[in-house]
This record gives sequence, C-alpha cells and structure tokens, in this order.
Amino acid sequence: MNRAIRRIDSGRMTELLDQIRALLGGSTYDLDQIERTLTDGYAHALTLEAEKARLERRLTEVAQDMQRGDTAKKAQELTELTRKIGGNADDLVVLRGMLVDLRRHADGVRVGSPTH
Repeated sequence: MNRAIRRIDSGRMTELLDQIRALLGGSTYDLDQIERTLTDGYAHALTLEAEKARLERRLTEVAQDMQRGDTAKKAQELTELTRKIGGNADDLVVLRGMLVDLRRHADGVRVGSPTH
C-alpha cells in the first residue's frame, strides 16, 4: 500500500517567516499584530509537529512492510520520507527560533522598549 506523501505548504512557511522578519526589522510596534503573528506561528509549528509525527509513523509502516511487495518502490518511499522528515525538522528549528525572537520583541513592546 503506497500512500501519497503530503508536505506542509512551504509558501505559508515563507509568508510567515517574512511576516516575522518584517515585524522584527521594521518600526511596527502594534502589539495586536505581533500577537496575531505569534499565534499563527505557534499554530504552524503545531501543524509541522503533527506532520512530522505522521511522516515518522509512515516511515515505520513502510520499514516494517519492506519484505512484502515492491522493495525498490518502498526503498524509494523510505528515502523520500526521510528527506521530508529532515526538511520538516529544519523548518521547525527555524520557525521556533524566529518565534523566540518575536516573543522577545513583543515583551519589549509591552514594556515600552522594543528589542530587535
């Protein structure tokens, strides 16, 4: 059984990171906008974590079923799953780092001294 391998929308990730960078690098100190972006970022991180768990489950299924069926096709799927898990982990590290910076910025805006 070969399931389609999904990927979280990388365009959304790019858009979110661009939005965070703009808030960090610009002169926008709108706390509501910062908080909305933080919420969106946390939600996206949860989506990435769920996708990672799904990919890891699929990797385990394919590995356990390796002896049955088309081994070459399964090996190819294992390679693709491994690549996607790595990309997902990289995305999570970048997003979490940016969210830490944005949270720090939000804290600075709250006390009246925005930090970059």
